[in-house]
Amino acid sequence: MSQISIPTDLTNLSLADVGGVPSPAAPAQQVRPLRAAKPADKRGWWWGTGRRKTAIARIRLKPSGQAGVTIETKAGKTKAIEVYFTEERDQTDALAPLKLTNMSDKLQVIAKLQGGGIMGQAQALRLAIARALRDYDPTTEAALRDAGFLTRDARKVERKKYGQAGARRRFQFSKR
Repeated sequence: MSQISIPTDLTNLSLADVGGVPSPAAPAQQVRPLRAAKPADKRGWWWGTGRRKTAIARIRLKPSGQAGVTIETKAGKTKAIEVYFTEERDQTDALAPLKLTNMSDKLQVIAKLQGGGIMGQAQALRLAIARALRDYDPTTEAALRDAGFLTRDARKVERKKYGQAGARRRFQFSKR
């Protein structure tokens, strides 16, 4: 029988010392380092930009007493989010990052939306709010990332090709 030597000092133990293969019971968990908080601009705002399909949302947020989300239209007028997004699913989709982090009653959010449709604008607004929240308070990044609010959905409409009726649809084939 061969003698097996067991090291007594386990602090400098490497994979080669124990057989070269990590055990399947303990997978390596990568922990994302905490990001440094970005400072606000001169007026105390944190900015965020979100995109979805062809919609673009540019927002700014700041902690203040007049909490809520308002949307600036092209005419320079403001609308409440309940007036702008009439569908309940779009309202909840846009406000989801604020509700997840329990900051809906602490922050004032002003958004400018352009392009796309209503649903794309709501999802672009969700991404913009999540990015601005991450810059305002880096401790919220893990919760926002786990919920999928910091991931940009890159799907867009495929372009129409020449010689075809659409992006993939061909013209009707006629044998004779």
